[in-house]
Parts: sequence; C-alpha cells; structure tokens
Amino acid sequence: MLSPAQQLRYQADGYLVLPGFKTGDAVAALRRRALEIVDAFDADSHRAIFSTNDQARRAASADFLASAEGVQCFFEEEAIDDAGQLRQAKALSINKIGHAMHDLDPVFAAFSRGPALAELAADVGLVQPLLWQSMYIFKQPGIGGEVTWHQDASFFDTTPSTVTGFWFALEDATVDNGCLWMQAGGHRGPLRERFVREGDAVRMQPLDATPWPDMSTAVPVPAEAGTLVVFHGLLPHWSAPNRSARSRHAYTLHATDGRAAYAAHNWLQRRAGLPVRGFED
Repeated sequence: MLSPAQQLRYQADGYLVLPGFKTGDAVAALRRRALEIVDAFDADSHRAIFSTNDQARRAASADFLASAEGVQCFFEEEAIDDAGQLRQAKALSINKIGHAMHDLDPVFAAFSRGPALAELAADVGLVQPLLWQSMYIFKQPGIGGEVTWHQDASFFDTTPSTVTGFWFALEDATVDNGCLWMQAGGHRGPLRERFVREGDAVRMQPLDATPWPDMSTAVPVPAEAGTLVVFHGLLPHWSAPNRSARSRHAYTLHATDGRAAYAAHNWLQRRAGLPVRGFED
C-alpha cells in the first residue's frame, strides 16, 4: 500500500494524505446512509449536543456514554435556541453521528473495512488493529462547530500509545469550510491531557503544560472527496468553525493495536456482546 517514501513521510510528519482512497460511489453510499439515519432520528426525544469547548456538557450526556455501543446523533451547539428548539431543519442541525456504526450498520461496516484499510493499518504500525470508534461529522454550513486542538490519544489511551486516526473526506474540505489543520511532526511531543471516565462521569485530566500549536506552525490539510488522511494519535490537530455556505462531511475511524494495553479509564468500553475487531471484512 504505502511506498517507502510515504512511510518515511508518515514517520516524519505524523500524518499522510492519500487522495482517491475511496471511490465516488462508496462516498455517495455512505452519505445517503448517514442522511437516512438523521431522517429517522427522533429529535424531540434527544437533545444531546457535541461541543469540544464544553467538556462538562459532554460529560453529563447519557447519550454520549451509551453511544460507545450504539448509533447516536448529536446536535451542533448553535443549532438549538435558548428555549431548546431547533433553529433550522434537523438535517442541517446535526454535528455528528457516533460511535459504533462500523459494527452495527451494514453500509458503514462495508465502508470501514476491507483489504486496503487492513494493509494501510499494517503499514503505519498497527499489527493487531482494533477498531473502536466511528464518527460521521457534518460540519454544517454556517454553524459547523470548531474542533479545538487535541490529540486522539487523550481519548484512546494505550500502553504504549498506538491509537491511529483514519479521516475520510466525503465532501471537498477546504480552508473556508473547516478542513483539518495539523502540527507536522507534533506526534513526537508529549500527551497533554487524558479524558478519564469514572463511572458515569468523565473529566479531562491535565498531564503536560506544553502549549498547543498556533497558526504560525499549523499546516492546513485540504482534501478532495474520497481522500483519506491517516494520522498518529499523538499528533495535535484542529479544525475551524464552518462559517461558509458549504458543509464539510467527513468520516473518522479510530483504531489501536491489540498488543497494547487499552486503559480501563478510557471513556469508550465494549462489553463481550459487541467485541472489538479489526479491518477484516
């Protein structure tokens, strides 16, 4: 899958951009299925909001914790008014769907697994990949929320650190509509914080005071639909709010290496009835 030059680039930068990894048909099928899930979602019974700027709100959400073994829609922070009502159509109000579609939904499962992904996972060092999480991110026009600087290893703590992100552009991602920004080489730095679950509560535990990158060192990563961006779990990354008139749909998978110890304090845990598995079909 990866050439020696690509492997060296991944090791140096902590991420790699792979255009055309998914076909247009595969992308279209996933987008259709996501909209079907949103259409069937009962917005009156669930008002879970996803915001990386408000950890306490996320910690208080039973929907968030239950989504570890389910399929749950979360609203954009700006989608709901002070009276708890949607400001616009439901389909334009959802921040993301998470977090077990890759195991529970046939269309998402087909997109999330296969020989190409298995080979890529091996090339970036995952000898026994375990696929923990899937997220369909809408980045809605006008109200798409910022995703603040973070490291995925904060949420999937293993010893040694092995979590790897697989980020698929389902629409063209640009600087205008909220593409990813990376700190190239930043994966060689420390883990700054850890997201810890204690029963039905979660909190962010500070670990290291190293500052987050600023725009003088951040690198934008625009990506055409069908592109896969694979990146190291310690790599700091960020995306701006989407104030443009165009959405920026994307799909993300997170995998760890089964040879590493998966922390009991990680928020996402699986029971025996829904075991974690790799990229095999």
